[in-house]
Amino acid sequence: MTNEVKRSCEFYDMHKELIPYAEAWSWQKDIVKKRKELIEREKDCSDTLIILQHHPVYTLGTRSSEAYLNFSMKNAPINVYRTERGGEVTYHGPGQLVMYPIINLRYHKMDLHWYLRALEEVVIRVLSSTFFIKASRIEGLTGVWVGDQKLAAIGIKVSQWIAYHGLALNVATDLTAFGQIVPCGIQDRQVGSIKGLLQEHVSSNRRGAESKYDIDDNQLIDITHKSLVQEFCKIFQVHLRHKPIPAGIAWERPEVLHSITEKGD
Repeated sequence: MTNEVKRSCEFYDMHKELIPYAEAWSWQKDIVKKRKELIEREKDCSDTLIILQHHPVYTLGTRSSEAYLNFSMKNAPINVYRTERGGEVTYHGPGQLVMYPIINLRYHKMDLHWYLRALEEVVIRVLSSTFFIKASRIEGLTGVWVGDQKLAAIGIKVSQWIAYHGLALNVATDLTAFGQIVPCGIQDRQVGSIKGLLQEHVSSNRRGAESKYDIDDNQLIDITHKSLVQEFCKIFQVHLRHKPIPAGIAWERPEVLHSITEKGD
């Protein structure tokens, strides 16, 4: 993006809150509907960004195969939703930051591949600039990877060049629930998290006196959130306008999460 004038973007910041998936999904579709009405009247002047966490849930894309579920839909361990986004099955839950940009690509670039790569770039920059983690893309696959671990899943829907749904980044996510599915339909790779990578670093340096690390999961969420927002604004060249949580959106705070600690001997 090289726009001289930054496009306005309404920002609903709920990164500390757990929002039921069905409510967030319905809310996105309502925003898209209203955006289309504004476009018809040539009054569409802003994008939207929503950041939140979800209660535990599995979601499938439009063409997702139930073969990637390790359970029966009739006896699912948690809620399962089939949505209109692309991609296969994934998991959302506490400790995972979900970013829903609702963007009119006419004002950015009318290219779905560009948009997917731009979302990946947001996460790649966050991991590099904030955590000194070298992440990458894998040819033929969507998402962000560190080695063979997938840290961020991306699935979008585009209607009349308005993109919605988005990306999910595992920050301090309990990855156990991914064991009930074949994440994104990829059999031979793992799912990872920022916390897990930091723990690996702590373990590898445990005997050294130079490495000191003390951070809890809530701090990790806050740090990651701040970096995500900054990198998103840089890549998409938008100016955020903070908006209050709409009335009627049910939310709650996650339970206090655990910490990762290392002290040099």
